[in-house]
Amino acid sequence: MQASSPIAIRWLIRRDLPEVLQIENGSFDDPWTEAEFLEVLKQRNCIGMVAELSNQVVGYMIYELKKTTLRIMSFAVSPKYRRMGIGKAMFQRLKDKLSQQKRSSFETVVKESSLDALLFFKSQGMRAVKIHKDYYVTEDGYRMRFSLKDTAMPVNRISAYFSDEACEGANRD
Repeated sequence: MQASSPIAIRWLIRRDLPEVLQIENGSFDDPWTEAEFLEVLKQRNCIGMVAELSNQVVGYMIYELKKTTLRIMSFAVSPKYRRMGIGKAMFQRLKDKLSQQKRSSFETVVKESSLDALLFFKSQGMRAVKIHKDYYVTEDGYRMRFSLKDTAMPVNRISAYFSDEACEGANRD
């Protein structure tokens, strides 16, 4: 289902934090606190953006600028606004920030149990490139990467689990 009104993506400002925290709490088992958001956003190389629908914050992303890449630190859409193209619009905004000359890729780490997130990022062209053992307290993390330079990345033992055939059974709506 697509959003009926246009999705606006803009810089996150402090007064957005109550809505961002509500999305965070509805999306993650171990959500960031307001203090953690403020600490991250104080860093010069960290950027926060929100997605708005009818003047309501319905999604957000926090990413870190590195020398040659962007690192997605947190990315979420309000549970009641999922599957409406909001995450896709935010992801496209990140893609638009890439260039062949400077930052040509972005990456994130996703919990092994977060199947919806893994499948979403895969649908947007990201590939699983590494498994981080015990990255989270109780489980492994999958490093996902999108790159302008290698959209035809070689298949490895991790990405094989994210092939279209392997995901057919798991991608039920």
